[in-house]
Amino acid sequence: MSVPYETAAYEPPESPESPEEHLMRLLGRALNSFELPDETIRQLDCALAHDGSLHSAHHSAGLHRETYRHTWLLADGSALTLWELVHNTTPGGEPRHEVYVDEEELRAATARLALPPDTPDFELPVQVQLSPVPTPRHTYVPDASADHARRLLRRAENPDRPDGELAARLTTASAHQITQAFGGPGRAARARIGFSLYEHAFLLGDGAEVSLWEVEHTATPDGRHMCEVYASEDTARRAMERRAAQVS
Repeated sequence: MSVPYETAAYEPPESPESPEEHLMRLLGRALNSFELPDETIRQLDCALAHDGSLHSAHHSAGLHRETYRHTWLLADGSALTLWELVHNTTPGGEPRHEVYVDEEELRAATARLALPPDTPDFELPVQVQLSPVPTPRHTYVPDASADHARRLLRRAENPDRPDGELAARLTTASAHQITQAFGGPGRAARARIGFSLYEHAFLLGDGAEVSLWEVEHTATPDGRHMCEVYASEDTARRAMERRAAQVS
């Protein structure tokens, strides 16, 4: 008998679960979760969004089999899918959950069941709708980004540099990009002063984007190089103007 289960009955689209919570719940009920590669788990720990959908189902004489596709959007913009097989071994028995990293493994596991492996009662389209995630403004590169943010804040000499709350958020940074927003020397009355402005854009673990604005200049009494860091471009540019005025 065909039983076209509604997807919402299994994974409510309105679920407030985070991608990490969704993964932990899946692994917690799967009998073979310990077989998943460590690298797969590490990738999913940094996922930005997730989606779960029913892929196929077959029900006959008290036996059932459903397969579900669980897809996560990763920080680098790629997607990673796990396949869940849910079935019972005796008519009316308790469901068993298994999880696999690709469809080939899923098909091999399905073939071991009493139900026909290749003739599901219905097959849902393979397209998966991911939860909406804003398109990143920058092209990010994963490269010890949290440590980069820490070192940038540490070398900043201005007393009004970003506070501890922003620094704490930046510890979750998974990627970053550096771009020059302003550069070149400026003429002061008694010296030739150099100013450069850089945007350090960070992609955080929750998908948010945060930028630090670095001012590098030589507008110091002895002409030495100085680094200042601000939480906004406007604040950084005003700081540059103040420094230039002090030496003019």
